[in-house]
Amino acid sequence: MDKPVNNIKKQAIGGLAALAVVLWLALFLPAWSLDYWQAWIYWFIFLGCVSAISVYFLNKDLNLIASRLKTGPTAEKEKSQKLANSLISIFFVLLILIPPFDYRYQFSNVSLVLVLASNVFVALGLLIIFLVFKENSFASATIEVNKEQKVISTGPYGLVRHPMYTGALLMLLFTPLALGSIWGLLAFIPMFSVIAFRVVEEEKFLLKNLSGYAEYCKKVRHRLIPFTW
Repeated sequence: MDKPVNNIKKQAIGGLAALAVVLWLALFLPAWSLDYWQAWIYWFIFLGCVSAISVYFLNKDLNLIASRLKTGPTAEKEKSQKLANSLISIFFVLLILIPPFDYRYQFSNVSLVLVLASNVFVALGLLIIFLVFKENSFASATIEVNKEQKVISTGPYGLVRHPMYTGALLMLLFTPLALGSIWGLLAFIPMFSVIAFRVVEEEKFLLKNLSGYAEYCKKVRHRLIPFTW
């Protein structure tokens, strides 16, 4: 572990607090209203799940936390991945910002049942990510291979080769609907395309650098969506 334990914990807790504040501002400032009940539900569910995941791994796997702290375009080594990460960040911001503007100007009308059901799928996506982290301590935020890393084929990795992205995409797909917006889904389409590109490029890297990955690909046929792709 490169960083002292206390530094890792402080950085993780500080990042979580910053996420809570920034997400709150991103939801309620564009909406210009505290009556945006869909945003309150989403904010509590999203932050509650992320906080629970963080607390669990702060106590169980600090190496995973340390690797996840190295994130963003600047942490990537390949130019294509720097670009992909930058685009994903842009589309994620749009995914979060469009719904509150949608709420403010009343462009969409999403039923209470669909909003609540979408929050369930958001939580399910985060649960999948938790299960991935629990199964694979090498689930880094960047494309890299640790010298002790080995192929993981159990748990969610027995269904698809990139279950972390599957969970993230499920969470991202239902985020606009959980926030009461149909128009927010427009940002998901290009985001999915960029993530699919990132997955293909990541597989090329793993085939070259991770022993046993080619055999794993023959065993688990699909990348993101079971029985589909």
